[in-house]
Amino acid sequence: MRRHQAGTAPADRDAENGWEVARPVGGTSLDGVRMAGFRDRAAAGLDMRVLPQPAVIVVIGLGDSPVTVESATGRQPMRSLVASMSPGRARIRGEHVECVELCLSPRAAYALLGVPPRELDGAVHGLEELWGQHERRLREQLTDVATWQQRLALTDEFLAKRAAGAPSMSPEVAAAWDTIVARRGRIRVGDLAASCGWSRKRLRSRFTAQTGLTPKRAAMLVRFDHAARALGAGQSAGDVALACGYADQPHLHRDVLALAGCTPGALTRGSTSAT
Repeated sequence: MRRHQAGTAPADRDAENGWEVARPVGGTSLDGVRMAGFRDRAAAGLDMRVLPQPAVIVVIGLGDSPVTVESATGRQPMRSLVASMSPGRARIRGEHVECVELCLSPRAAYALLGVPPRELDGAVHGLEELWGQHERRLREQLTDVATWQQRLALTDEFLAKRAAGAPSMSPEVAAAWDTIVARRGRIRVGDLAASCGWSRKRLRSRFTAQTGLTPKRAAMLVRFDHAARALGAGQSAGDVALACGYADQPHLHRDVLALAGCTPGALTRGSTSAT
């Protein structure tokens, strides 16, 4: 894994909503890992709909109170959590939130999480279910240190140790994922299989086992991610449908409803946000 370069500013504060955000100076030591620390300085509280995105999100809670995850299975308090790339309809609420958040590419998630990706699909899980006592020990260590840079460095060291000797995604699956991302989800599964030198059946089997998504679902998700970002920036649904390769606006509406559980208009109004 190569070094991922991040911003150089150690911390910034969003004065508008009262959140302090800290990022590691110099980046992280693992490719496919982005990291930041968050603190609710203004005690504004957190109320966030979890949107599907082409990354696995890990949140390590540092505050005194757990967040509450609301999903199809009910309400569940969690100190730390993992949101899969396609987490289903879920909302996270909390007060005085303080955490370290990791954004993992499928390749990084395959190496670091310690469970088959398909076991995560369709839900938000407690991180302790995956990492056991290692999660508790890391959370305690992060709480004990004084600065964000110490916390982020500790987290990076922890991940580097987990990555040592971890399984690697097959080159064909990694290349297929990279192609889907580069094409912004606008590629046929048959063409993707041909680029790997595999049959469609083999690609589907290997890709799903190592990412938790079928190639078709992954392409749908990557295209949706671009559309959701454009809608969140205030672009019209018609313009977004055309720019992101949807057949028409109803096609965009169906995909957004299926993946996010809301309409494109709701994303445009900013009533939802990704983790």
